[in-house]
Amino acid sequence: MDKQLKYKETDKMSDLICENYTLLQVMSRFGLSLGFGDKTVKEFCLLNQVDYRTFLAVVNFIDEGYLRMDDTFKELSVASIMNYLKQAHSYFLDFNFPSIRLKLMEAIGYSEDNVTSLIMKFYDDYVDEVRKHMEYEDKVVFKYVEALLRGELPTNYSISVYAKKHTQVETKLTELKNIIIKYYPAKSSNNLLNAALFDIFSCEKDLESHSRVEDYLFVPEVLKLVKKLSNSDE
Repeated sequence: MDKQLKYKETDKMSDLICENYTLLQVMSRFGLSLGFGDKTVKEFCLLNQVDYRTFLAVVNFIDEGYLRMDDTFKELSVASIMNYLKQAHSYFLDFNFPSIRLKLMEAIGYSEDNVTSLIMKFYDDYVDEVRKHMEYEDKVVFKYVEALLRGELPTNYSISVYAKKHTQVETKLTELKNIIIKYYPAKSSNNLLNAALFDIFSCEKDLESHSRVEDYLFVPEVLKLVKKLSNSDE
């Protein structure tokens, strides 16, 4: 892996998190928990049976704003990236989206006025759309990749289909933000709504990051695996 990367295997895990707290989500999605003491990234990943090269690829890719689209990240584990993506799906669907909805409801109440109803309907429709998108990935895409990892080469699906049809599911969150910012009536205290809006901004950024990891790290590695298996069958 490129020696110029910001985060390296010899860095202390605690330093990495203290320098960029948003990487806590990455750590969690790799199955890593707090309590790493003075262990390095490599030491802590090995202790928890996590591929440290893949972990470093993801944290550097996210931290650098996805600037590295070349062949910088090598020797990645397809299984590790897939497990990371699965954990991200669980986080969004089982925790983050329900948490934001609760904050929105607490902030805007149960009023039947047009703006309030529009916000909640828009949010619920959006979450339903994302759920379908992620369930498709879980049930179709990941099952296909699991077969590849077993050395099989399914003929009923291609990762290229996924790559072409993969949409940026975070787009509608921008519309929701605009509805709240532009049209929700002002009140004496908007602390609750501001907190919910802050979470929506954070979620939007997190979803963008998630999609980029899928498009620029996961899909290319799966294509390499397909090519390897195809060549072995010749």
